[in-house]
Amino acid sequence: MDRLSEMEAFATVVDQGGFTDAAKKLGISKSAVSKHVSSLETRLGARLLNRTTRRVSPTEIGLAYYDRARRVLNDAGEADALVTAMQSAPSGVLRVSVATDFGVNHLSPILGTFLHEFPDITVNMVLNNRYVELISEGFDLAVRIGDLEDSTLRARKLAETHKQMIASPRYLEEYGRPQRIDDLNEHKLLHYSNQANGSVWKLTAPSGEKRQVRSAGWLTVNDGQSLLTAACNGLGIAFLPDFLYSDAMKEGKLVPAIEGMAPETQGIYAVYPPGRYTQPKVRAFIDFLVESFRDKGPDNW
Repeated sequence: MDRLSEMEAFATVVDQGGFTDAAKKLGISKSAVSKHVSSLETRLGARLLNRTTRRVSPTEIGLAYYDRARRVLNDAGEADALVTAMQSAPSGVLRVSVATDFGVNHLSPILGTFLHEFPDITVNMVLNNRYVELISEGFDLAVRIGDLEDSTLRARKLAETHKQMIASPRYLEEYGRPQRIDDLNEHKLLHYSNQANGSVWKLTAPSGEKRQVRSAGWLTVNDGQSLLTAACNGLGIAFLPDFLYSDAMKEGKLVPAIEGMAPETQGIYAVYPPGRYTQPKVRAFIDFLVESFRDKGPDNW
């Protein structure tokens, strides 16, 4: 006989307290349950149940076996559920956290394609610039830019972006072009107020030296698009990712603030909670993002 069938029959007898109720639970005859249990006891060479006319209870050996058998049966049930879930059509509510600038400019325009492709999925996208706790705050995944601080999350890289200091030609004509990082202290800087490290720019000098610029900004805003507009209007130097400024630079509205200075490269990732398997709705969305941003990156936003 099948070992799992024997285990299930025995465990159900223990759970239900008798053969009759176990048979009802399993949807088979009482004699079939009895045969499964007898076969199990014979194979193991041990009595697992104390049988009386009034009740059935596990022996000491039977109780120890029951604990292990129940775990095996639960794992088998989870395995069956896993296969069913992975083959089912993606559906349900998908909660996504995305940085505002990236979400507005690059995720919102493609959401319609995803929703038409997966009509049974409802997307709840939250645009914010704070670090959300995926599990405790109930998010299925987040799109994050830069270094990944939480190593417990699973991550899939979508693209890369270059971040550099940019300014308008008009600003540089009026205030001069900085030649080195230290010159920034004499310039009007446009800061992003929601940075975790405050008004600090982490830069790499042409020599490869890591530097930090800490200076009060002439304008501080919690929105990258507003900083981009300010830079285009000649209000100062901004430190922004190329997925925001690439079009303006192609149009000649912006140029690198310091010539010859390499941009900072940052990864763009889809991150999601760890687990034994990925829900179909999450897997579908991540696959969609990977395909959508396959050819995106520096100089191609």
